[in-house]
Amino acid sequence: MSNYLIIGNGAAGVTAAETIRQQDPDGSITIVGAEPYPMYSRPGLAYVLTNDIPAEQIFARSREWYTHFRIHFIHGRAQRLDPTQQKLFLADGQALRYDRLLIATGSQAVAPPYPGINLDGAAYLDTLDSTKALMRQAKRGRRAVIIGGGITALEMTEGLAQRGVKTHYFLRGGRLWGRVFNDAEAELLDQKIRAHGVQLHYHTEINQVLGNRRGKVRGVRLADGREFKCNLVGIAIGVKPQLDLVRGTAVEIDRGILVNEYMQTSVPHVFAAGDCAQVYDRWTEKYTLDILWPSAVAEGRAAGLSMTGNGAPYHKGSPFNACLLFGLHITLMGQINPQQNGQAEPEVIQHLSRGSSEVWHTFRRHYACAWAENGDNTVRLVIDGDYLAGALIIGEQRLADPLRHIVENKVNIAYLLPKLQAGGQVMRQTLNQFWAEQTDAAAR
Repeated sequence: MSNYLIIGNGAAGVTAAETIRQQDPDGSITIVGAEPYPMYSRPGLAYVLTNDIPAEQIFARSREWYTHFRIHFIHGRAQRLDPTQQKLFLADGQALRYDRLLIATGSQAVAPPYPGINLDGAAYLDTLDSTKALMRQAKRGRRAVIIGGGITALEMTEGLAQRGVKTHYFLRGGRLWGRVFNDAEAELLDQKIRAHGVQLHYHTEINQVLGNRRGKVRGVRLADGREFKCNLVGIAIGVKPQLDLVRGTAVEIDRGILVNEYMQTSVPHVFAAGDCAQVYDRWTEKYTLDILWPSAVAEGRAAGLSMTGNGAPYHKGSPFNACLLFGLHITLMGQINPQQNGQAEPEVIQHLSRGSSEVWHTFRRHYACAWAENGDNTVRLVIDGDYLAGALIIGEQRLADPLRHIVENKVNIAYLLPKLQAGGQVMRQTLNQFWAEQTDAAAR
């Protein structure tokens, strides 16, 4: 009987455990988790903060699920790995032996190197416990500052504003979500954010969190020397893979744990998946980190199959992310912001005026961009020769399925290009007709 050990109780670890049990009904499966809860959806934390769902709704597995699948769960902290003896040592002194090990330790929020960052009132939207702490602080928070340029910072900003906190969003640059949006897309989101009562501060950076005599946040110091009063600082400057367990071992790491197409590490019997794994990306032809929930699930399934000897090469899907920010539905897929000859913006083939209509940045060839806008609805298509490299959709989402199919399956769209580049209703009708033909063919 094989002994499977999984470090990490998130999407990758739990999916792997479920896959192992389906393949090996008799094997022993143990999951070690740093949090005491059953598996929950980390993307769902944003909706808990905005009060759209209760905290109980984010749990993706119940405690009964672990019993049903005969999966032993240990709440503990993995402290040391000895691949030679095939043992994992926990902080409480337990030593767990394994035949096959999956490292799915995930990622954690990055703390900026500012003085005062550990004061009471500096908060993160990272785990269930940190989210609960943020909600408690919001109850007494009168004025909040949010720092960070990505989705999590925007989600934190929206959540605190929803909870009645006077919220100020500080951005180092001059454009919202500048690594993804163009100027017009950023302006659309800017208007939505301001409509929620949030004050935006562009070209604003802090270098210190200030505290009072009781160790609580009383403000921040700006890079220009000014002080800005607040009693809550939300931090969302990024995440990093949790690699401490494998540092100093024979497990090879770069930015994450390097794995081959079977999710195997450089050490026999040791696998990795999820946010901590650095996987070969056929889209960029490099080994990359992929901090996305769907990718963690897919990698966990692939690792589970490989651990039972039933694996097939894992092929990473095209980048995909969807979110709801300040009432705007936003979907990103593929490569949506190419850089050409050092230019931050692609050539714009079509731009219809308002009313009439980390993998994101790795490019080698010439790209063109078609963009159609209709009120709060925009569609941006990034075209690489006869193929669709990526798309960004804001607002109405009926085109998401056909566009994702085209990107993921590398469909040659040469015959569709003139109508796609026409934008507006012509583009929409063309894609809807294409999708109807695809679904009819699949049904036959």
